[in-house]
Parts: sequence; structure tokens; C-alpha cells
Amino acid sequence: MTSIRVLLSTVLLFTGLPLAAETLPDPVRKLMRDYRIPQKSVSLYVHRIGDDAPRLQWLAHKPRNPASTIKLLTTFAALELLGPAYSWKTEVYVGATPENSVLNGDLYLKGYGDPYLVSEQFLRLLREVRHRGLRDIKGNLVLDDSYFAPDKIDPSEFDGRPHRAYNVSPSAFLLNFQSVNFLFRPSSTGNSIKVVADPDPGIRINNKLRPVTGRCRNWKRRMHMDISESERVKFSGRYARDCGEKNMYRVVADADRYVYGVFSSYWRELGGAFSGRLNKATVPESASLFYQKHSQPLPEIIRAINKYSNNVMTRQLLLTLAAEHAGLPGTTEKGVTVIQDWLQQRGLADSGLALDNGAGLSRDTRISASHLGRILLAAYHSPRMPELMASLPIAGTDGTMAKRFADTPLAGRVHVKTGLLDDVRGLAGYVLDQRQRRWVVVVLHNHSGAPFLAGEQLQGAVLDWVLNQS
Repeated sequence: MTSIRVLLSTVLLFTGLPLAAETLPDPVRKLMRDYRIPQKSVSLYVHRIGDDAPRLQWLAHKPRNPASTIKLLTTFAALELLGPAYSWKTEVYVGATPENSVLNGDLYLKGYGDPYLVSEQFLRLLREVRHRGLRDIKGNLVLDDSYFAPDKIDPSEFDGRPHRAYNVSPSAFLLNFQSVNFLFRPSSTGNSIKVVADPDPGIRINNKLRPVTGRCRNWKRRMHMDISESERVKFSGRYARDCGEKNMYRVVADADRYVYGVFSSYWRELGGAFSGRLNKATVPESASLFYQKHSQPLPEIIRAINKYSNNVMTRQLLLTLAAEHAGLPGTTEKGVTVIQDWLQQRGLADSGLALDNGAGLSRDTRISASHLGRILLAAYHSPRMPELMASLPIAGTDGTMAKRFADTPLAGRVHVKTGLLDDVRGLAGYVLDQRQRRWVVVVLHNHSGAPFLAGEQLQGAVLDWVLNQS
């Protein structure tokens, strides 16, 4: 009997047929029955590191919408193709030689796609420019974002929420994800609610909020925000005093006007003078480089992407891959081709993959659980494994998994990327079992009940089963 089993295993191995179980584990099957989850709506892939074949596969070769778990592919490709020391530069050029701290010409800002150019970084850049002796700018501010040529996106197309930061279009000069942090603060007397924009891109706030008594519940739903094309933002409705200070990030100005407004505000704060206009153009050869700033290194950027599932940062990363490996300007199409070519070279290509923006904020992205699982296996054996694993949310600890499985045996043992859309829930990453063995786990669930409790319980049942494998 033993020889027959060995022979059968050998035949299966050389014919490429799966050795994994094609039946659902009893706890998982029972949970799916209790929550009325159709078995055909779920794909599973479970593979213990070091084994020749997966331990469990269920509809694992069926391409499904992975939501944000597809970020694992984009970030792993970036780590291997760009390297862990890669960083983005942002450059400042002058159109004339400053004299006595005065620039009688234009100031150029050239972006190279830094995914995390936020207020602190931008203010530091401008402070360095001031420290180098520049005070008064007599010309205009010229933005050069020619490093990318991103697809034109209707920010309301995906879910009808054009003012949310996750719907922002990528740009070679993207500042603060184009967002304004609105701070709401009751006055000391409680008779009014103060509203402050940070940073201020030059918008006008019409504050009609009414302070009310009562508990602070659904505070965002109790007020209304109206945005006009003239960069006027009106707040109306009710704000409970018990809410105290709250904040809300929203996109209220187009990308170029946003940079211009924030630059003008910060430059004045630093004691500079500027009253020029905003222009868009490439930096001319006659301009001189005045200052160059570098971003955080790639692993820190990828950590921010995966820990908090940042969509626009991922799209910046895809365009960077395009610009660096397929020629300027970086486009989405080029970026997808770069990743597909890399998969082919790594022996990881799969005809079921449909990749668009690399972030998963899409109705069209498709990948199979087995394909994503094989990518994770390759990542584990890659020299870039430490950087990728360190970027994943940890169950019960941080990122998008901070509150999940916090008081269970899974806490601290699960490093996974999650994904969530309407009718879609995904989970993919690594699990350390009770015997200190690590597993690749992929759960892709496409069903109307996936975003709700049933979807969470299904993931938990699969992870518990892996955790307790003998």
C-alpha cells in the first residue's frame, strides 16, 4: 500500500496535478452552511512553506476580484525591480540666478512621483530653499509633472464619492494626496463650531454649522459639505458639542490649484514673498537646479501602502515602475506590461490575471487564489522577503488588522493584506501556526455577503484551521 501511495504521489507531481485536498475542511464547510455562503463564491489556497504542494485548494484556479490584496503583487514587483534603496526625488529649479535673495524669474517644481509627499516633507523642502537664500519670487510658479502621463479619471465614477482621497488621480507631483484636513472645534463657550483647513490651499470656508446638545454619534452624517467651483466650501447642519475636536479629510481643489495654494501659504509662513500665477510646463534646459529632495526609501513607502491599504500611493508606484523600466512618461499601460514581463521572467505568469491600476480599487481586476499564493511563495524565498513581510498588517496589532483577532490565538501570528469592496472580500499573506511553521494563505470571496460578518467569519475559520494544523 505504501509503494502505491508513493507511486501515485510521483505521478501527480510530474503530471502537474494538485496534491492538495479539493474538499473544504469541516469547520469551514459548517460555517459556510450556517452563514449561507455559496461554496462556489469562495476560492482558497493554503500552502505550508517548504512543502512541495499546497495543503488545501478550493476553486483555487478561478480568477476572482481580489480587491486590495492585489497590492501584494504591485509592491513585491516594485521591491524586486526598483530595489530597497530606491527613493523618489523632487526638484526645484530657477529660471534666473537669484540676486540679493530675489528671483527675477520663474520658480519650477518638478515631481518624479513621490507617493508620500506630505505637508511635513513639502514644508521642509521649501525651508531648505529659503535657507539657500531665496526670499522674493518675482515670476510665476511652474509645475512640471511630465514624468507621468496618468489615465484621466472621473473621481466620482467608482463609487460616487469624488471628494474622497482614495479616488484621487495619481500625479508626478502629488501633494498630501490632494486632501485638506478640516478640523472641527467647539468654542470655549459652546456657542459656535470653528472650522479650520489644514493645509489651506486658498479655499474659502462658509461655516453654517449649528452646535447642538446630545451624544456624538454619526457626526459626519449630521452635517453637510457643499463645494463650489470657486473653491468655496460650505458646511451646514448640526455638530454635537460632546464630539469635541474632530477632523475629516476631503478633496476640495484640483491637483494643480492645490499645490499652488499650499505653496503660496507656506512660502508666506516662511517669510517669503510671492504673488505670481500658476503655470504648467516642463523645466526648460536654461533653468538651473536649485535644490533636490529625496523621499523615504521604498520599503517605508511600501509599509505605508500595505499597512493602511493606500490606493493612490500604489498607483504612484505602478507609474514609477513604468517610468523606470518602460520609458517616459510613466503610464498605467506601461506599468502593467512591466509587471507582466517580470512575472514571465520569474516563471509566475498566469493567463487568468487581469491587472489595471495595481491597487485593487477596481471592478475589473482578476487573479486566482493559486496565482496569488504562488506569488507569495516566491516572495517568501526572495531576498526582498523581509521588506515585504514587514509591510503587512499584523493581526491584533496594526494597520487594517489592528482590531481583528486581537484577543485570539491568531494575534501576532497573522501577517496579511486584506481587501474589501462591494461584493468582494479578500485576505492573503502568511500565518505562523502553533508549531512555529509558516503558511501562505489566500482567501478570495466574491459574493453579496462577503463585505459583512459572514465574510469576516469565513476568513477567521480558515485562519483557525491553518493555525491548528498538525
